[in-house]
Amino acid sequence: MSDTKKMCVVVFGGTVDKLYPAAIMASGAVMNDMEVDIFLTFWGLLAFRKGTPKQLSSVSKDYEELGPEMMRVMSEKNVPSWYDTLVQAKEMGNIKVHACAMTADLFEMELDDFEPIVDDIIGVGEFVGMSAEADTTLYLG
Repeated sequence: MSDTKKMCVVVFGGTVDKLYPAAIMASGAVMNDMEVDIFLTFWGLLAFRKGTPKQLSSVSKDYEELGPEMMRVMSEKNVPSWYDTLVQAKEMGNIKVHACAMTADLFEMELDDFEPIVDDIIGVGEFVGMSAEADTTLYLG
């Protein structure tokens, strides 16, 4: 049995304010020598459709009035996008990004429809098995 710690993350939300925490948590886990499995489902999955990360700037309804100010401040401070943060984290460590098979089927999407950061399409049962063996499992909705 491996001594490597593992973290699993379910990403349900597809707005910038929901995707940043996923990227930041994955980055922090990698910096602590953890392996990370990210499971994208519903709106989180759609955020990884080819071309979408560069265009995505919406925030959830709870914070929509703060969205433009947040984006302005982040731009001024040269904060990398949520997607670039996740790409950098994946380059630093062992992160696998999995698309939910049911959601991909629902939206009639195949692996080629996603940004290259998405490794594969798996069923929820497989991901539940991964999370059962993880040290930490997070749901980011």
